[in-house]
Amino acid sequence: MIRNFVDLWEITPDEGWAILLDAESIKTGRDNQKYLLGKNVGLFFTKPSTRTRVSFEVAVHQLGGNAIYLAEQSLQVSRGEDLKDTSRTLSRYLDCIVIRTDSHRKLEEYARYSTVPVINALTDMSHPCQVLSDVFTLYETFQEDLRNIKIAYVGDGNNVCNTWLVAAGLFGLNLFVATPEGYEPSSYYYQAGEDLCKITGGSIYLTTNPVEAVKDAHVVYTDVWVSMNQERDEEKLNLLKPYQVNQKLLSYARSDVKVMHCLPARKGEEITEDVFEAHADFIFRQAENRLHAQKALLKFLLV
Repeated sequence: MIRNFVDLWEITPDEGWAILLDAESIKTGRDNQKYLLGKNVGLFFTKPSTRTRVSFEVAVHQLGGNAIYLAEQSLQVSRGEDLKDTSRTLSRYLDCIVIRTDSHRKLEEYARYSTVPVINALTDMSHPCQVLSDVFTLYETFQEDLRNIKIAYVGDGNNVCNTWLVAAGLFGLNLFVATPEGYEPSSYYYQAGEDLCKITGGSIYLTTNPVEAVKDAHVVYTDVWVSMNQERDEEKLNLLKPYQVNQKLLSYARSDVKVMHCLPARKGEEITEDVFEAHADFIFRQAENRLHAQKALLKFLLV
């Protein structure tokens, strides 16, 4: 049966934990098998990328496979070919395809017609590869205590925030989300997270008060306030100013708080430069772990 990774709920809680353990084995070198020998993986990107593109290309090569970068403007779909026809064509050449696009609906349409696994490398609604590797980073740090720590997400209720709601449910985490009124995460993803929490014992708390979310938090997570292809909206930016991760806000968290950012950062908006630099080692470990978690995901989907 073909398995896709369009959203984080495509995997079960047990499968999620197995992927984290595999990522740990791969990162530490205990598992160095070439799982993708003879396999071709397409990277179909309609949006710019640094970490996602490079980490996937390196992951495929290190697993013994061949990565083929497919910029949208180089394909016939940019000239009007039906997306479903592109999907049915590429399925006959590739063993898996990784897609980064501005529309979740486009990704879902592509997946409907694909006969090989489809991986979501970012859409406007969801970023499951990012959050999967973020949870791996926290597992590395907190191990069996991961389910007992407080994780705070502050800022815009965007695609990353949506995915964190699902992750809280999938892995049984304790998540507090603070966003301004009118910029809450998707109710659909919230409900998916809540449904999973009933199985795993996780919890999700939504608030408009960033101090409440951050109080005694072990982890504070943020992301850019203006995502790709979005117009800068001064009214939105003004509403988000109280959600900036700065020294004052962090003073309410634990003294040993870990700060996370999925990058790229717009320093001076969602996070101050001094806070970013103080926590840079952890933020860039988070970026590095994209490689290891995605290797484990590719192994799960293709082996």
